[in-house]
Amino acid sequence: MALPIADYALIGDRRTGALVGTNGSIDWLCLPRFDSSACFAGLLGTDEHGHWQLCPVDDYEVSRRYVGASSALETTFTTATGVVTLTDVMPPGDDRADVVRRVRGVSGTVRMRHEWMVRLDYGAILPWVQRETVDGEAVITAIGGPDLLVLRGPRLPRASDHRHTDEFDVAADAVLTFSTTWLPSHLPVGDLGVQDDRVDASIAEEQDWAGRCRADMPHPDLVRRSLSTLRLLTDAETGGIVAAPTTSLPEDPGGQRNWDYRFCWLRDAALTIGALIEAGYTAEAQLWRGWLLRAVAGDPADLQIVYAVDGSRRLTEVDLPHLPGYADSRPVRIGNGASLQRQLDVLGEVMIALEQTRQATGHADRSAWALQRALVENLAKTWQQPDHGLWEVRGPQQRFTHSQAMVWAAFDRAVRAIEDFDLDGPVDEWRELRDTARAEVLDHGFDHARGTFVQHYETTEVDASLLVLPQIGFIAGDDPRMLGTIAAIEEDLIRDGLVLRYRTETGVDGLPGDEHPFLACSFWLVSAYARAGRTDDALALFDRLCGLANDVGLLPEEYDAARTRMIGNFPQAFSHLALVRAAFDLRTA
Repeated sequence: MALPIADYALIGDRRTGALVGTNGSIDWLCLPRFDSSACFAGLLGTDEHGHWQLCPVDDYEVSRRYVGASSALETTFTTATGVVTLTDVMPPGDDRADVVRRVRGVSGTVRMRHEWMVRLDYGAILPWVQRETVDGEAVITAIGGPDLLVLRGPRLPRASDHRHTDEFDVAADAVLTFSTTWLPSHLPVGDLGVQDDRVDASIAEEQDWAGRCRADMPHPDLVRRSLSTLRLLTDAETGGIVAAPTTSLPEDPGGQRNWDYRFCWLRDAALTIGALIEAGYTAEAQLWRGWLLRAVAGDPADLQIVYAVDGSRRLTEVDLPHLPGYADSRPVRIGNGASLQRQLDVLGEVMIALEQTRQATGHADRSAWALQRALVENLAKTWQQPDHGLWEVRGPQQRFTHSQAMVWAAFDRAVRAIEDFDLDGPVDEWRELRDTARAEVLDHGFDHARGTFVQHYETTEVDASLLVLPQIGFIAGDDPRMLGTIAAIEEDLIRDGLVLRYRTETGVDGLPGDEHPFLACSFWLVSAYARAGRTDDALALFDRLCGLANDVGLLPEEYDAARTRMIGNFPQAFSHLALVRAAFDLRTA
């Protein structure tokens, strides 16, 4: 069965990513893209649904690290007879994808086990596997439909019961390099190249990128790892950033809150731009910005909240009944029905990100402004409609306070663009709409009796999304109304010292079951504390949250503090984005 989520680490080539366990097993890999079908899907089932493992035959102790600031993962196995390291990396390629695994003897002699078990289409299809010779080299190929996988190495495992296995000894200083390469099945196999050169070049490039990050903030190494993780979750060609490389890791183990996060949310893309600019990566932010503008292009009325990696729109949600799910959590879903939802907040986040880009570069980009103007003009006609909100509730639409505050932000940034960069637009109309939207939130989105902002206009419940109101400039962080909101969230939404998104027992999301504290919300509380002048509380909470990262600095979607376990899709871009934002808010404070 799959390991605890914290026992996995992410490697990737910025087109897709693999989860590698502390047992040397790759239990999740979609090829060739993040949103392609998985060829190793043991994470959502058992070994029979596909995995690739290299580990000692006998008992071992394990430690691991990323090589410097790169995404190359080094796992050290220590046995009674010796020590070996396993280095896993996915060097970037053109029309192919490679996973390279290098076994190196450190001391003594260690007997290793090698198992390669390909199952295509999320573990549903047994491929046709055979031995071939390519450019004089013996390889194993696995083919099914559009996919072709090629296994290379100095020792090729033998077939037995629809899997390939081998055992071999590794002495000190011995080096054995194995690789799996994905190619389109209709192309001939050839020119596979020398893997070691690509591995070293990949590590050097990633080290250089991470080394340019500013370091004047708390926990700078974890901030760098978060930024490197965000980069790893980004398609290098299109600029689309996926929310996570996984699907259906449950928010409620054994329950139904299992979603596919291998897609690109406008919100995440916009927040990534802000994080990169804050960290000093102005040029790199342009890649994300380009994806953002292409994705939202078209009729403003057709704006979606989430798109595929290449910007395509159809993300039909279906279940995979052949997979038992992580921790027996069903259904296992691919696709995401939230793509059809209405979420007013996303345009506010997009406008904020594009405003940050203008301010950082000093470039107005008038061609991009035409699209932004069309989006804001459409918002002017629709902003008072209810929506599904930031959390993609599957219950009734509401006038969510956070959504309406982001409406204010959209109009505010549009006005700033005209005032600061002499862009054209109906500035008087937008100023009036900005003021009207703010007055409405202060009137209908605030509980005067309790002194707190509320989740939506028809409730007295609070919501963690209210914590971002100072971040977007809607209200000062030390305003009494914001201080009251922080107090209400502390009273209603804190579980084991961490922050829930909202109280699920109200039924607002239309789903059965419960969930655990959402890590991004806890980082938002850090930022809210910092802006409220509660610096000691902010530092203490930030230190605790950073301590929840696993041994290689990765964070999940949620955390179950009572059982000290990670919950939800992993690693989660939103968690790492919020960590970076909180670090810079603490720096400012």
